[in-house]
Amino acid sequence: MSLDLPLIWAGLIAFAVLAYVMMDGFDLGVGILFPFLKEEHERDQMMNSVAPVWDGNETWLVLGGGGLFAVFPLAYSIIMPALYAPIFAMLLALVFRGVAFEYRWKTQAGKFFWDWSFAGGSTMAAFAQGVALGALVQGIPVEGRAYAGGWWDWLTPFSLLTGLSLVVAYALLGATWLIWKCEGRVQEKSFVYAKRAGIATIVLIGAVSLWTPFLNDAFRQKWFVWPQLLYAAPVPALLGVCVLALWQGLDAKSDRQPFFATLGLFVLSFAGLCVNFHPYIVPSSVTLYEAAAPDNSLSFLLVGSAVLLPLILTYTAYSYWVFRGKVGTGGYH
Repeated sequence: MSLDLPLIWAGLIAFAVLAYVMMDGFDLGVGILFPFLKEEHERDQMMNSVAPVWDGNETWLVLGGGGLFAVFPLAYSIIMPALYAPIFAMLLALVFRGVAFEYRWKTQAGKFFWDWSFAGGSTMAAFAQGVALGALVQGIPVEGRAYAGGWWDWLTPFSLLTGLSLVVAYALLGATWLIWKCEGRVQEKSFVYAKRAGIATIVLIGAVSLWTPFLNDAFRQKWFVWPQLLYAAPVPALLGVCVLALWQGLDAKSDRQPFFATLGLFVLSFAGLCVNFHPYIVPSSVTLYEAAAPDNSLSFLLVGSAVLLPLILTYTAYSYWVFRGKVGTGGYH
């Protein structure tokens, strides 16, 4: 029996994207919350909580983007021109944010600038990712095998809503990470911010979820037409479970439960997107099979990924194990 290589690769790329969102999401969230904690020792503790792992987290972004280019070149050639502006804004923001990690520890005169580079870069990167996601979900016009839209098609009320939603959701993930990794005043304040961001995240997930089915007839049929809705129904039900787990963990002042409940919200929201997209990679325009590279290329790349992915996962797990536990202000610099 032959392997369904395009579907396998779609799953691998989806996994890489989800891994990036969950891992880089919490350290972007720490940056988003950075301006709300004013004391220098609090900010030091916040940065120390992500300093050992932030650069490794971004590996998954490279893997997802590179995988899309190699495995689904047609989709890459359509999506990139449609989303040049938010993607370049994200990359520039990540550059400023990455530089700030090092420079703010080595300068006093310029610390204010690098603090705001870290916070602003984190916020802009999160917002740009959300806008790009919203633009992809709402649909990209395609004629033949090429992007047929304009420069500003990505900028719509829906994409702005998804941009705001991702900023708030990352803030929630960052706050729950700080609850887990920090102590003292930083942890106490993070409980407060997690509750506020949690309420906003739940409202925004609801708004995006209610709007999305009306963007596309295929989306609407999957969520509201029998029997297709049977496949989608578990997603909102499990989201409700995660919301309850999040609130219970925050009320109980648990260190870990809020973070893992928030990860559950991200996983289930991503699952909802996958339900909407399948079998398309560019919604309602290009399917996985139309966009896929030849089977020989997919097979060759799959052998490489079978070696590379376990190495990345092993290194990632080892990094988190080595730097487990609470952090102080002394840090790793």
